[in-house]
Amino acid sequence: MRGLRASLLVGLGALALAGCTLVSPNATPQRIAPSKLHAFGLLNKTIPDTNGARVRFITQPVYIVDVTRHLAPSSRIVPSPPALATVIEQLLLGPSAIEKSAGYSSALPKSLALLSAGVRREVGTIDFATSLDALSRSQRLLAVGQLVLTAYDVGATRGVVIKVAGVVQHIELPNGTTTTLATARDFESLLND
Repeated sequence: MRGLRASLLVGLGALALAGCTLVSPNATPQRIAPSKLHAFGLLNKTIPDTNGARVRFITQPVYIVDVTRHLAPSSRIVPSPPALATVIEQLLLGPSAIEKSAGYSSALPKSLALLSAGVRREVGTIDFATSLDALSRSQRLLAVGQLVLTAYDVGATRGVVIKVAGVVQHIELPNGTTTTLATARDFESLLND
C-alpha cells in the first residue's frame, strides 16, 4: 500500500511540474524582421567576415568492414571539393550508430592519429603518428584496404603511400607481397561483390 501511495504522489508531482516551464509561452509569436538578422549574417549566401567564401558539401564514399568481413562503401558528408585529410578523418571516426547496429565495423584502431594526408599527381600520401603493426594480418589488410580504397575515390588513382611519422612503410598486400605504393586494384579482392 505504501508503494502505491508513493507512486501516486510522484505521479501527481510530475503532473504538477509538467505544467511549469522556464519560458512563458507567447500565444501570438512575433516575426523577427530580416533586417535585424542581417547583423549576424544568418541570411547571407556566404560565410560572414570572408571575401564571399561559401561551403558546399557532398557525399563521399569511405570503406568500412561489413558483417562478412569484406569492405563496403558507406557515404559521408564532407566539404566540396573533398580533401584526402578530411575524408580520412571521417573514415577514422568509424561506422555510424546505425551502421554499427547493422554489424558494420572498422579495422582501423580508434587510437590512430592522422598527421597529414594529401594527393599529389594522383598519388595519395597518408601519414599517421603510429603504425598498424600491432594489428593481426587480416585486420591490417582490411585497415590498409579501407585507406587505399577510400583514397582512390578522392583522387589517389595511382596508389597510396602510408607513412608513420614521415617514414614510408612497407605495405603487405592480400596476395602476400609487399609494396610502398598500394593501389585500389591490389585490394579489390577484399570488396564485397
